[in-house]
Amino acid sequence: MHVFIAGATGAVGRSLTTQLIEHGHTVTGTTRSPARADELRALGAEPVVVDGLDRAGMIDAVAAAAPDVVVHQMTALGGGIDLRRFAKSFEMTNRLRTEGTDNLLEAARRAGVERVVAQSYTGHQYLRTGGALKAEDDPKDPDPPAQLRSTIAAIGHVEQAVTGAGGVVLRYGGFYGPRSGMTPGGEQWEMIRARKVPIVGDGGGVWSFTHVEDAAGAVLAALDHWTPGEIYNIVDDDPAPVRVWLPEAARIIGAPAPRHVPRWVGRLMGEHVVVMMCELRGSSNGKAKERLGWQPRWPTWRDGIAALAQAERSQAAVAA
Repeated sequence: MHVFIAGATGAVGRSLTTQLIEHGHTVTGTTRSPARADELRALGAEPVVVDGLDRAGMIDAVAAAAPDVVVHQMTALGGGIDLRRFAKSFEMTNRLRTEGTDNLLEAARRAGVERVVAQSYTGHQYLRTGGALKAEDDPKDPDPPAQLRSTIAAIGHVEQAVTGAGGVVLRYGGFYGPRSGMTPGGEQWEMIRARKVPIVGDGGGVWSFTHVEDAAGAVLAALDHWTPGEIYNIVDDDPAPVRVWLPEAARIIGAPAPRHVPRWVGRLMGEHVVVMMCELRGSSNGKAKERLGWQPRWPTWRDGIAALAQAERSQAAVAA
């Protein structure tokens, strides 16, 4: 199978490229950076330098590749996330989720590609009442905080456009693993190490996590068990409230325990911070397991983060 990956040098895109090639598939992957084309070539993929917002360029790229499948993994989050200006941090990613999605779907349509898989996100969408875990069909939050609205709207666009075209959407949880922010040297990892991420209020917001390898593996599972128009939560088996996962992650990393601050202090950074720390609901992966036969390689973030921390310690020991 020939797979066209838009966003092949990102955290998920790179892992997906590797896994597809290991399974005998052919990959054409896009990057916005000419300097990273050689990186894709070294993995065994055919690189294409094109911006996801370049409609004509994307149409030409997909037409030239003539793939069997198009996969949307485009984001623009390499520079990190400013919590105070959350909406601004996601501005370009949201354009890729709206304009970029439309460009990619049009390119697939013109090239006669019927199978499209797209990345989405579970974390901010669901209603913040009821049970701790939400399934794909559970109600969305009707009134998200202002800083989350544009991002949630962009995610909604991806999901409606892709499923409406007969594609499949994968809702990922919070990423960790190589090339993500939650890996040694990554922004989130180092902020936890520096004790810059506090527990706000009761820390009751439930987070679901996804190792980048599992995010990539879900694409293969979706292709093997193709059902047009479906949405799947792709998260691990261990959703946890902030008051549980943050201190444990700090312990595993070897960082001091996180500080605790009251809700009103979190609210000084924005209502969205209080929502994320105190009110979010986690996601159930039952549908993906049942219908795709998907199983996470890393069933719990505890083991995944521990493996990353051990690799960091081993590298430090070798360097010393």
